[in-house]
Amino acid sequence: MMKKAVPFILLVVLAVAALLIKQCNTPTVSPTVKPVVSNKKKTTSNNNNTAVVRGLNRNPAHINYSKHARCRMACRHIDESEVEQILQEGKINYTKSELDGADCKKKYAVEGLTRDKQKVRIIFAPCSDEVTVVTVIDIGKEWPCDCE
Repeated sequence: MMKKAVPFILLVVLAVAALLIKQCNTPTVSPTVKPVVSNKKKTTSNNNNTAVVRGLNRNPAHINYSKHARCRMACRHIDESEVEQILQEGKINYTKSELDGADCKKKYAVEGLTRDKQKVRIIFAPCSDEVTVVTVIDIGKEWPCDCE
């Protein structure tokens, strides 16, 4: 009688072991805890294991200013620290942004209030770990400007 029970016991032990292994390999998510999803920046890795930033990098290694942006900033009394503030804290206006095309061809329209309460829209063009300021617009006031 014991000889007949051995295969059955072995089968039960293997089934329990398979269930335990499956349970250990399955990630568990509590029903009350939702996964955090960030839309600030998405990263992927290339073959060299370096991160490639996609989207608007709000903390770039370097900010470039186009000649046009510098002229508009001077006309509208907006300095670099205010541009950096809007880059970090502003809200992306997707209707004014140009997000089609390659990563280095995208332009993000970011809006916010400067420290002196100017409502501005700044167009940023990110590429790699740098961001170029394309233009600076004061939404609340029309400034006389001779920029080309």
